[in-house]
Amino acid sequence: MALTKNERRLRIKSRIRKVVSGSETKPRLAVYRSNKEIYAQIVDDVNGKTISASSSRDKDISATKATKSEVAKLVGKSLAEKALKAGIETISFDRGGYLYHGRVKSLAEGAREAGLKF
Repeated sequence: MALTKNERRLRIKSRIRKVVSGSETKPRLAVYRSNKEIYAQIVDDVNGKTISASSSRDKDISATKATKSEVAKLVGKSLAEKALKAGIETISFDRGGYLYHGRVKSLAEGAREAGLKF
């Protein structure tokens, strides 16, 4: 039986989550991508807390007229700045079952440029 695109992504996501988890010293950067928006958050899985979050719906980012990839890069930079203020420098990247390509890659590059290490 053929899987739908979403079922396939969820299967990949669960396979990634078996390996990638966030701690207080090295939290997880989780990415969610919809057709229109992109969301990212830094999560401490041990304590079950979201340390910081950013999305394309934030006021300063949604005001810019740019392509979806450029917006994803801005989201990555914004999230990295928030993380650095919170004292986080290294993270583990959770692509959420999406291919490391396009908007997901742009978000990661934006976060790296702003100073996060992963």
